[in-house]
Amino acid sequence: MKRFMLLIVMLILTTSCAPSFNSQEGVIEENQDESGQETAIIPSYNIAEDNYKVMIPYKIGKARGVITNQVANRVDIDELEEGLRRHSKQVYDPDTYFFQEGQYITDSIVYEWLERFSETEASRSNPEGLNPAIEDESDEDQQRANPKYLSHILEQNYIVKTEGDFVELGGISIGIALKSVYTFQTEDFGASYYEDIPMEDLISEGKQIAQQVLSRVRQIEGLEEVPVLLSLFREEAQNSLVPGNFIAKTFVEEGNSTIGAWENINEEHILFPSSEANEKYPEMSDNLGYFEQDIAEYFPNYVSVIGKGFYIEDELQKLTIEIPVSFNGNGEIIGFNQYIYGLVTEGFQNNYDLEINVTSNGRQESLITRNAGEDDLAVHIYH
Repeated sequence: MKRFMLLIVMLILTTSCAPSFNSQEGVIEENQDESGQETAIIPSYNIAEDNYKVMIPYKIGKARGVITNQVANRVDIDELEEGLRRHSKQVYDPDTYFFQEGQYITDSIVYEWLERFSETEASRSNPEGLNPAIEDESDEDQQRANPKYLSHILEQNYIVKTEGDFVELGGISIGIALKSVYTFQTEDFGASYYEDIPMEDLISEGKQIAQQVLSRVRQIEGLEEVPVLLSLFREEAQNSLVPGNFIAKTFVEEGNSTIGAWENINEEHILFPSSEANEKYPEMSDNLGYFEQDIAEYFPNYVSVIGKGFYIEDELQKLTIEIPVSFNGNGEIIGFNQYIYGLVTEGFQNNYDLEINVTSNGRQESLITRNAGEDDLAVHIYH
């Protein structure tokens, strides 16, 4: 059953002697399971046009914390959450929908689904497991032949305003995180084994898992009819400096319980310098190499340049550069940023977002940014 929230516009009285800090839209949620009413607020302003507004007080997801126990790499966690929102914008317009963490798939449900399927022993039976069954976990060959593909299931809710000043759940997005490398042990405290999972197997298993997830979602109260965006996310290795990427997605119309066609996603995160970057994007690799040489020529305390590029359809969308330098004074910091400003203006195209973080001894010293299509850089030096 859908949960509805009644929208009330709060009139804020202002005076000439004091400003108002409460210019927000008010919302009252009708809780049909309890007698009370819960008040929430929809902010009147947004920090960016393409961001979702978030209702306040912020509702923590029902599976909060599970992701940190299941996805080993912090950069994968961030990309899974942020990337799912990015893909959701194509079906849930931020001008119309509000964002909320998942309120339906609980932590206990997620943990059950992440286990191996098993109906052999009553004490260890888990018919809800979505990872492949295995007869003997101490058998190395069986482990390699039946890896745990599924790492995490992330739910996001998208709320929409309806007629009569109500809001309701307008749709959900589900990110299905899949391992690119399966790590396992055949005995307690024994050696760890690593098995690369081929992309073809990953996609095939991921699509089967997605269909099972959709069928189960339709059995959850409140999700029987809502539209569902399902996305497959391929994790990177645990020690990777760049995250994995989404590889496929499908949109299921309201009330449908069967997945139709899938859309392939061509996006990736590239580390500079690396052999992969040299092979796929040699021009940017050379550009960053020259940039590094120019810095080293004038600043002897410079360490190195680390770049991270985000590509969609082989086109660079955002370049993030980390520059660690050992500074001896504030004047040197200002001079360094002036020099970087000139190098970037002359050497980097403006058809992608750019972010440069200058650090010293683990401390952020400055931030240089430029949005795609703009000519001027924004420079902030921390004091």
